[in-house]
Amino acid sequence: MSLTRRELLQSTGALVVAFSLPRVAFDQAAAAAQGAAIDAWLTIAADGTVTLYSGKVELGTGVQTAFAQLVADELDVPVGQINVVMGDTQSCPNQGPTVGSASLARGGTQVRQAAASARHTLLAMAATRLGAPVDQLSVKDGAVRAGSGRSVSYGELIGGRKFNQPVQQDVQLKSGEQLHVVGQPVPRVELPAKIFGRHPYVHDLRVPGMLHGRVVRAPAPGAKAESVDESTLEGLPADVRVLRKDGFVGVVAEREEDAIRAARQLGVRWNTGQSLPQMKDLPAALRAAPAEDKVVTGTSDIESGLQGAKTQVTAEYYVPHQMHASIGPSCAIADVRADRATLWSPTQSSFNLRDSVAGLLGLPAANVRLIWTEGSGCYGHNGADDCTADAALLSQLAGRPVRVQWMRHDEHGNEPKGVAMLMAVRGGLADSGEVVAWDYEVWSPSHVNRPSGNSVGALLAGAQLDKPARPIGVGADFNADSFYTFANKRTVVHQLQRSPALRVSSFRGLGSPANTFANESFIDELAARAHADPIAFRIRHLKDERATAVLEAVARLASWDARPSPRSPAGTSGRGVAFVRYVNASAYVAAVVRVAVDRASGKVGVPYVAVAHDCGLIVNPDGVKNQIEGNVIQAMSRALLEEVQFDATSVTSIDWSAYPIMRFADVPQEIAITLIDRPEQPVLGAGEAATSPIAPAIANAIFDATGVRLRALPFTAERVKQALA
Repeated sequence: MSLTRRELLQSTGALVVAFSLPRVAFDQAAAAAQGAAIDAWLTIAADGTVTLYSGKVELGTGVQTAFAQLVADELDVPVGQINVVMGDTQSCPNQGPTVGSASLARGGTQVRQAAASARHTLLAMAATRLGAPVDQLSVKDGAVRAGSGRSVSYGELIGGRKFNQPVQQDVQLKSGEQLHVVGQPVPRVELPAKIFGRHPYVHDLRVPGMLHGRVVRAPAPGAKAESVDESTLEGLPADVRVLRKDGFVGVVAEREEDAIRAARQLGVRWNTGQSLPQMKDLPAALRAAPAEDKVVTGTSDIESGLQGAKTQVTAEYYVPHQMHASIGPSCAIADVRADRATLWSPTQSSFNLRDSVAGLLGLPAANVRLIWTEGSGCYGHNGADDCTADAALLSQLAGRPVRVQWMRHDEHGNEPKGVAMLMAVRGGLADSGEVVAWDYEVWSPSHVNRPSGNSVGALLAGAQLDKPARPIGVGADFNADSFYTFANKRTVVHQLQRSPALRVSSFRGLGSPANTFANESFIDELAARAHADPIAFRIRHLKDERATAVLEAVARLASWDARPSPRSPAGTSGRGVAFVRYVNASAYVAAVVRVAVDRASGKVGVPYVAVAHDCGLIVNPDGVKNQIEGNVIQAMSRALLEEVQFDATSVTSIDWSAYPIMRFADVPQEIAITLIDRPEQPVLGAGEAATSPIAPAIANAIFDATGVRLRALPFTAERVKQALA
């Protein structure tokens, strides 16, 4: 557990080209994390094995494999010869959080630059060794060859030394036609171990001398512990200990079941805390909450445009709180000593969480090492960071390593929830059917309340210690501004100062799925009023050729029947379409769904989904398809089933019966995908974009089938049945 990066790799028999990193002097890693040196990113062993160090982490998206593909092409080495170490704050560069479909779009460029700079340096070394100019050298499988037939391997060239060269930001990267590994369906490197039960998840990790811990949570937001009655633990083993610091209360024990029993039995008297609004009042609470208004777009006098329209349409859309609902509960281990700490965490943001936990513990960030260890899928800011902070604070109080694994009620009840959002739209149509006015408003708090160095209060443990949280006001505007071109358009974001109900933070897509639900539902409403085909109507208002291309591609893929909607006001089957350019600057996605509506029960089935997807350069087509399929299934679950239930004090949907998610029986019979590869374009990312168009496509398909327009998620059987009635 105490090995340094160099010691660990040398113990495997590899002679590593690496920078020395003393155990406590973590500040050296901070300098390396700026990406100034090749040695901060890459090492090459004597046998030619390449190790890439990445601040991004594998969350089930396939980024570990994709990074290996990028390095393989830039260095001309076999992909199987590349190891990837991820998320260790002691040995990896700080590439920021693994979020926003940006691992390849941003982090991939950094990796390519590092690998290309290494290749450039190695070729210069080979030119001297082989006595030939660089332009007469070629590389294959990690060996440099001269025209004379002489060759030298990368391992022989570097000889256990550092590169001692900076990453060249302007280094020439390979062009699309020079890429041979990128663009190929390389099998995911981590999947075999996962499939056969050998993958080392954080839940499987054990540290010598560790205790098991549980935190006793307040029954209402803001409630503080006034007293603790340890006599309620009578009958439990003597090693059970109650640990308390201000409003933070927890228990530790040698055995996990004893810690669970202790947390359940411990008598704590709490003060009142805060009350939550009624669920039915949440849309009104969003409108009434204090907000800072921001005009995202305002091209002209919107009121004149609306007054001059032949037809005016208004609508209001609502998306409730939803949860990440990680199927495996969060888990973490911490070993906190007097002057340093080591954390094992499945966080999405190793460096930010390290800094925040350091602040929580009162330690310099340089003295805290976070070792990323894979856990449950997260799709945003789930309970992983909070669980890590729980373990860290308990370890500091106990003076021993502590493992914390949340229970199901912890995960469902305490994870930061997806943001509830309200959207209101007004639109106007001319005689020609052209949209002449579009007025869009959205009410939303910040979607980013992740822990970082200056936001210790973003952690549950920090909040219990009365540390302030500082949300940074990001996400509400994601796809608020419609990507279509209208003569008169205004987009206003009402950025709420705080959530009026539940604690919230990043959920897959941030504000994009909700804003896309509103935008794509409303343009469908306008198309219906104009008696126009929904796809043709969209294309009519688009100026971007790539946007038009994905709509045309999905129409072909789905054998789209061009006609106005609805097909029949009393029908049971229909089709719907939706489009997004994710955050107006990333991947282009168009989706068509077919629905079957059981009018008696209200249940909506989705037997078919078609997706056309353009994310620029495709690194691994199988990986992109995996991401699209995952987006589709989770977005369907969110659209049809998911809504967090709560009462006056807390979340009540704390198990799978109260918060159902999609089952295998409800997965579409077919998810058809067409990928538009653009090798000469930048990578745009595929981790989130396909989530956004699914809910509006389903809503539009329900309208096409029944003539009923649903404007609030989720489309539960009960809600659909009521609407049909």
